Amino acid sequence: MFGSESMRTFGGKIADIMQKNNLTCKESREMFRQVLSNEQPDLQSGAFLAALASKGETKNEIIGCFEAIYNFDTVKVTPSVTPLVENCGTGMDEIKTFNISTAASIVAAANGIYMAKHGARAISSTCGAIDILESVGIDVKCDLEIVKKSIEKAGIGIFNGTSFDVHPKLARILSQIRFGTTLNIAASLANPASPKYGVRGVYSKDLVEPVARIMGRIGYRRAIVFHGLNRDGKRGIDEISSMGKTIVAELARGEIIVYTITPEDVGIERTDEKELFPALNREEEVLRFLRTLSGEGGARCDIVCLNTAPILYMMEKASNIEEGFDMAKETIESGRAIAKLKEWVREQNSDPKSGEENLDILLERAAI
Repeated sequence: MFGSESMRTFGGKIADIMQKNNLTCKESREMFRQVLSNEQPDLQSGAFLAALASKGETKNEIIGCFEAIYNFDTVKVTPSVTPLVENCGTGMDEIKTFNISTAASIVAAANGIYMAKHGARAISSTCGAIDILESVGIDVKCDLEIVKKSIEKAGIGIFNGTSFDVHPKLARILSQIRFGTTLNIAASLANPASPKYGVRGVYSKDLVEPVARIMGRIGYRRAIVFHGLNRDGKRGIDEISSMGKTIVAELARGEIIVYTITPEDVGIERTDEKELFPALNREEEVLRFLRTLSGEGGARCDIVCLNTAPILYMMEKASNIEEGFDMAKETIESGRAIAKLKEWVREQNSDPKSGEENLDILLERAAI
């Protein structure tokens, strides 16, 4: 089934990676193409992913991986509305928080921004974007035409990155692994709608500027990439942090500027990381998610608003991060965020009535 010469060549490259040698963009693209196409045994493919993650990916290796996924394994969709924006985190970070970016995308959409999300089920966390949205009533298994229409009508939709309908080859691989790899970075960039504006959290401060440059290379017009730190700066998250400072790289007009953000910049106190942990089970986490969007306030609301702010700023809804934070908070307090979620459930659903009924029941249980 597998050619011995191909296996030998591929295995030799793995050995090179284990010796801390880097791949060219072309080499990376070809190796990932073989993995996606099932041209290598699972043991070799797994060893390749593990070796690359252990070495640490270079910009060319990530771009090669992205090109393989996008060109050979992404079903393309073209919504009629523009500009399209996406936000997500890579996962693989050291502090496992609740799903902040998903809540932030809803708040952004409630401000008239077209959000074309591209998410996955949990791999290295307890509750991924697809898991939480499925639980509140979004149809994450629907036809891609329904996702497209949801973006057009509700201003938000999500492509299930772990679905065979979106990434037929990649889904096979993701179903077999439960650790973070280069795929966390590159696959999240392979959005079927190809948005040109993106806000992205990464699991290491060393990736902040490189990923911003990668986004510029693959066609993003504007992007904001960040890695947040806890109080003592020793551990981080793939979000803007309300616990400590955040390293940010902003891509605009082909130039990249790097700066930091602190909670004090938006007028909030630093949060204890324990307040950002997800619940131990998905059912309770879903109720907490809905309470946050319904205006419960507190640390969870603060960090959601903090991560909505760069979207509003990037899309010129706010003049700076502080103003974006205040706008996001007002959006939640006014009820517009939860109203947007209800609209999303209606639009991204092959059975809207069932989705709405499910959400209504959950909102009653989550009532504050």
